[in-house]
Amino acid sequence: MIKIEKLYKSFHSFRVLDNCSLEINEGETKVIIGRSGCGKSVLLKHIVGVLEPDAGTISVENKIVNELDEKEMDKVRMQIGMVFQGGALFDSLTVEENVGFVLYEYSKLDRSIIRQRVEESLALVGLKNINDKMPSEISGGMKKRVALARAVCMRPKIILYDEPTTGLDPIAADAINDLIKDLHDKLKVTSIVVTHDMNSAYKIADRIAMLYRGRVIAEGNSAEIQNTTHPVVRQFITGAANGPITDAENLVFGNLMNVD
Repeated sequence: MIKIEKLYKSFHSFRVLDNCSLEINEGETKVIIGRSGCGKSVLLKHIVGVLEPDAGTISVENKIVNELDEKEMDKVRMQIGMVFQGGALFDSLTVEENVGFVLYEYSKLDRSIIRQRVEESLALVGLKNINDKMPSEISGGMKKRVALARAVCMRPKIILYDEPTTGLDPIAADAINDLIKDLHDKLKVTSIVVTHDMNSAYKIADRIAMLYRGRVIAEGNSAEIQNTTHPVVRQFITGAANGPITDAENLVFGNLMNVD
């Protein structure tokens, strides 16, 4: 479904993606883990064509998206639902307007059909009777559900999740995990989930890939990742303060401090 090959991306002198390659099969839930700033969200932005790579290719259903013109890219985007970190709801729009936003703005569907689609999407995430509420009138957990409803309202083939449980308490976070699994099973979508939350990763993933220094250094199912002997992956998944990740960071920091 999605194939990323030898992707490179730098911002000024800082290389974020460095020969990054990854494949996501149709119907699979692939979870990408890694430290803040390692390029996880940047990778998602390349898939939807928001960012252009310095080198390499991103293919979605055998179309190389970084070679498409804007009109062709828009057709690809209509097949992709995105759940942004924090929800990213429009404060000035109602829940209904947020959920149906893409269809209201970019489709030729009758408004009554869109409203019906909105109702169905909210029902899928366990919400009802909140269509006329503003984002400021609902809880953080509900905002996450509304963001999920907006993503599925387009009936996409692919859903991208950027830190879907960030900012939620453990109970609300687990409810979102259950929703992600439920939507995957009901809609048969291909999913990519970026997260720091290992409980979430183990629960929802078919396979987990770890991004480190701009490339995928390990991949496996939940059991394989939990039982890994790879020292970098081991430090990250256990949350250990000491290990090769922090040793490398301390070395870089020490070298910078010694520069005249």
